[in-house]
Amino acid sequence: MAKGEHFHRVEITVAHVDVLARLHGEAFVESWDAEAFVSALHQPGALGFIVARDTDDEPLGFVLLRVSVFDSESGGEAEVLTLATRPFARRLGVARGLMDAALAALAEQGVTRVFLEVAADNVAAAALYTSLGFVEIGRRKAYYARGSQPRMDAIVMGRDVGL
Repeated sequence: MAKGEHFHRVEITVAHVDVLARLHGEAFVESWDAEAFVSALHQPGALGFIVARDTDDEPLGFVLLRVSVFDSESGGEAEVLTLATRPFARRLGVARGLMDAALAALAEQGVTRVFLEVAADNVAAAALYTSLGFVEIGRRKAYYARGSQPRMDAIVMGRDVGL
């Protein structure tokens, strides 16, 4: 697999929950199961995309968001619930492409602000989010479970949509 490979994305539906759980399990020590994705997708305002290779439809990653507040006068706010890229597909532009698609979809819905959390030790993800215009706005102490390892702080980041 090489950088510049062609990908396609589809909108996530409940039919994808088993694939999402498998990808999430590859990407994170503490992962969500299929039922967690069913629950997330049934929340009002849930949306997301899954990316696959054009050559064989192999799923490479996904992003799941929730429009958490929406007001036709002041716009709305959204939260990135999770973004996962399979380890072998990292550094190929999958996560950036997913975030670009997510930000565009949020702008189309009138969302004006988006938030996310990233583990304090996830330097690559934090660098991606910073390059996309996100800034640190706070921290959640010991937010992420790490199996038998100590819990990790979450950096809370936000940015305006449409920048």
